[in-house]
Amino acid sequence: MSKILIIEDEESIAELEKDYLELSGFEVETERRGDTGLVRAMQDDTDLVILDLMLPGADGFEICRRIREKKDIPVIMVSAKKDDIDKIRGLGLGADDYMTKPFSPSELVARVKAHLARYERLIHSNVKENDILEIRGIKIDRTARRVWVNGEERSFTTKEFDLLAFLAQNPNHVFTKEELFREIWDMESIGDIATVTVHIKKIREKIEFDTSKPQYIETIWGVGYRFKV
Repeated sequence: MSKILIIEDEESIAELEKDYLELSGFEVETERRGDTGLVRAMQDDTDLVILDLMLPGADGFEICRRIREKKDIPVIMVSAKKDDIDKIRGLGLGADDYMTKPFSPSELVARVKAHLARYERLIHSNVKENDILEIRGIKIDRTARRVWVNGEERSFTTKEFDLLAFLAQNPNHVFTKEELFREIWDMESIGDIATVTVHIKKIREKIEFDTSKPQYIETIWGVGYRFKV
């Protein structure tokens, strides 16, 4: 449930706005002073601020400016002042909307919903999803470098994870030990390809039900290994 903060010194207006917003499913708090309203607005659980311009303690312009220094939540300014200069100044300070009193409470609710929906879309568009591979019960999170086998997380060393992730993201491709060593250790094998064999063994112990009959990483005799899907 989104939490709305109304900073409004006229009690009747604040209560009317609060009633309409609560009927629409929002959690609403009110503050009568600008200074206490600013403190409340800066708390993490505030999702949107409805901000009057003329307030005791601190005016709406100052509150908006201070909010924008720290947070990007939607701010809707409301005022009985109809001058364009106030609207321009408010929007220039970072307000998302400006409503002139008197206005319909239902219009305020509609604007609150629209700004919250836009803000949610913006947040989600900026959050990058983790790069995840899921293959027959194995989940490999390449972003967080974590592995789950049938829902149970398993611990892998850096090279074990790199080797498993590389094979899994290239399924059914047969790689020689030399190719794997060059890819994962970033150097030529120089007779040290036994390292690959040891790491494959350790990975199988963590992901295979029966290491004698591997279902994921297969040995292709005389050639190398492949991740079977």
